Order: sequence, then structure tokens, then C-alpha cells
Amino acid sequence: MNVYNKNKNKVAEEPSDRGKSKLRAAWEEWRTLIIFLIVMVLFRSAIGDWNQVPSGSMKPTILEGDRVVVNKLAYDLKVPFTTWHVAEWGDPRRGEIVTFYSPDDEKLLIKRVIGVPGDVIKMRNNQLYINNEPATYSRLDTDIFNQLDYYQRRTHAFFNEKYQEIEHAVMLRPAPASEYNSFGPIEIPQDQYMMLGDNRDNSRDSRRIGLVSRDRITGRAHTVAFSVDYEEYYMPRIDRFLKPLN
Repeated sequence: MNVYNKNKNKVAEEPSDRGKSKLRAAWEEWRTLIIFLIVMVLFRSAIGDWNQVPSGSMKPTILEGDRVVVNKLAYDLKVPFTTWHVAEWGDPRRGEIVTFYSPDDEKLLIKRVIGVPGDVIKMRNNQLYINNEPATYSRLDTDIFNQLDYYQRRTHAFFNEKYQEIEHAVMLRPAPASEYNSFGPIEIPQDQYMMLGDNRDNSRDSRRIGLVSRDRITGRAHTVAFSVDYEEYYMPRIDRFLKPLN
């Protein structure tokens, strides 16, 4: 209830009214920033984002310290902060690099799509076969893997892996056949995808976590926004800025 001020003959504000006035003033001062932050959070959740790459499973294509741009509208529209699909207009294609939530532990991973629904995939001592057709391997340009340290360059073999019109870099460690570098054949069911890392012998991918369902895929990675070298005091790798991913 309002009370009258006898000296000034006017109505004084109650404490609740003063609190509302302060909130209103704070909103007027900060609303632009608040709206901007809300829009940015929604944008990064449903439209586009960049993701830090903490591991080396996609070497030599993606290095630790890369920040990759992910198009979350590449295949569908989702409700922000969920995997609920509002609309779909495309599916991941073989050879694309995608982000997805692991069916094993729900961690966000980034790998390459190797098998799409209907494919039959097998591997023999790191030789990839898709629908009984072997991938071909050729010498890789040294510029692609020269940013790796000396030990990795000495202990791995680097190739350009090609299947039909799709080609990309891979790194392999010469070793006897095992259940990791030899498997299959596996037929990919509907709405499932096989994911492999380009660093074939050091990647926790579909060989460990199983096939990935369509609804777990969150977007397509297409560019390195910027990159820092963890081993060199986070110095920027300028030559990797805005580098397209292949």
C-alpha cells in the first residue's frame, strides 16, 4: 500500500516498487547484451558452431589445437540443445567429416563418414574395401603431414586414400593384421553410418563404439577457423587459418 509523505504531499514508493524500478533500469542498460548472448547460444546450438579438437584421431587432416567450423544446418534443423529433428533435407555422404554424439559415452566426436546405409565395408590390414571395391593408395604431399612431430613422421606411413571420386589423407602404422586394422564385411543398415578416423591406428571410432545412428549426427565440419600449437606455448599456426577440410 502506498503511504503519503506529509512534508512533500506526494506518494512514496514501497520497497517492492523500488526493486522493480532497479530491475527495469538494469534491463534497459543490459538488454542488448542479454539478447545478443541468447541469440548466439541458440545460433551455436542449432545453426553453426566451431569445435575444439582435443585428440589426434583425425590426423593429418585435423590437428590437435584446430578449431573447426561445423555447419549444423547441413542436413537438418534441430530443436536447440537437443537432437530432436524439426526438419531434414539431406543425409551425410561418404567422405564427409561430421560431428556426432558417441553411442558409447555421449561424448561429441569428429570423424569421417566411411559407410552409408546399404554399403558393405571391410578392411584387411588397413586396406579399405567398400562394396567389394578396394580403395587405392598413393603418395601424399609432404606439406600435409610436415606439421606432425618427428616421431610421428618416422613411425607412420602417409597416403592419399581414394575411393571413386572421394580422396583424403590417412596415416597408418605398419603392423601385423589385427581385429582393429582388419574387420568385416559389415553391411550398414538403414539410418546407420560407419565412422573412421583418418589416423587409422589411433582412433576410437566405429570399430570401438559401433555404428552411429542418423539422429546422433549434429553437423558437417568444413573449415579450420584457426589453430594453435599446444606443444609451442599455444602459438598460432597461421597457415591453418581458414583452411578447408578435405
